[in-house]
Amino acid sequence: MSEPATHNRLSHFAINADDPDRALAFYRNVFGWDFQAWGPPGFFMGQVGNLHAAIQQRQEEPFPTLIGNFECSISVDDVERVCDLIVENGGVVPLPKVTIPNVCDIARVKDCEGNTFSVCKYFRS
Repeated sequence: MSEPATHNRLSHFAINADDPDRALAFYRNVFGWDFQAWGPPGFFMGQVGNLHAAIQQRQEEPFPTLIGNFECSISVDDVERVCDLIVENGGVVPLPKVTIPNVCDIARVKDCEGNTFSVCKYFRS
């Protein structure tokens, strides 16, 4: 018997923040994402597409925020426009738009909390 379709799929991502309110404003202003207070102080939940998403206060105790690299890319309609919004909202663009032939336009960015991710406009064939 095969496993249910919910296994082995990305289901949740969290954005760690020194200042959750600043991060909430950043993601609302840049991507239109909405989060609601949920659970412990400094923890906010939302839905982004089919994924559960959180913005959460970075912490030292009882579970330190020690996250390695797991690259996330956000699909956008215009990489340069979104990069401008990122900068306007306190983020930076360490790697401006480049084109991966036959795949996408992509830029590597950092949010207002120093979290790195990519924004991509994928080419449709």
